Amino acid sequence: MQLVEMFVHPLKSCRGLSYSRAFAGKQGLLHDREWLLASENGRFFTARSHPQLVRVEVDLIPGGALFKFPGKPPVLAMSTQYQQEAPATVWKDNFAAYHGDAAVDRWFSEVLDEPCRLLWLGMHSNRRLKDSEHAMSFADGYPYLLVNQASLDALNDELDQPVTLRHFRPNLVVNGDYAWEEDDWKVVQIGDVVFDVAKPCTRCVLTTVDPDTGIKSPEQQPLRTLVSIRTLPEGVCFGVNLVPRNEGLLELGAEFSVLETRYEF
Repeated sequence: MQLVEMFVHPLKSCRGLSYSRAFAGKQGLLHDREWLLASENGRFFTARSHPQLVRVEVDLIPGGALFKFPGKPPVLAMSTQYQQEAPATVWKDNFAAYHGDAAVDRWFSEVLDEPCRLLWLGMHSNRRLKDSEHAMSFADGYPYLLVNQASLDALNDELDQPVTLRHFRPNLVVNGDYAWEEDDWKVVQIGDVVFDVAKPCTRCVLTTVDPDTGIKSPEQQPLRTLVSIRTLPEGVCFGVNLVPRNEGLLELGAEFSVLETRYEF
């Protein structure tokens, strides 16, 4: 088995960037989910409530990010301008991030059609993984999300209209030997980096948002099918959340191996 796709989402809920090589740190792939849109009190915004966010594209540049949206001139956010500490909330996590450029806030407020501010994590995140000292990005709950391509193929066999990997916003994609085998993985390795499999990834309405248009599926797919075939004790699941034990460079084609499983047969 091999690593076959890698994605970085610099702004939470924005369009992802596909990479053939990326640094895998304890906090996630380099630059993954280091920017966040939030209300003035820090409440996070995502494509669950603002599906047009999936149409925001990001070009990473040294020291910042260039944001683009159809029909608008691009806007540049430089991290050096983000030095004002500001509250941030992602689900139940409350922590400090950094706020800066008011012009960028106005640009995103027009995209979302409501007031918002752009936040940056800074060089060292103040957010911590639950019950640990592990630094976290603006990701929902874990540093990495891995998807098994064989499971996506099996899901698409159940759908009238196939969906893509981008519907699930993974960081890492591997070509597993068979569908849903990830349910049994406990410890895995990609190249030189070892990961603990924390839990299955629970899914929501965001999977129904077309990653190109930002339009929600009127048939509520693929979530409706996942409810019928992938309801586990944790919830409706697709993919697995990972926590790294070490850091290293990942490249497409790197060997993927399962070091430890949950069940013995």
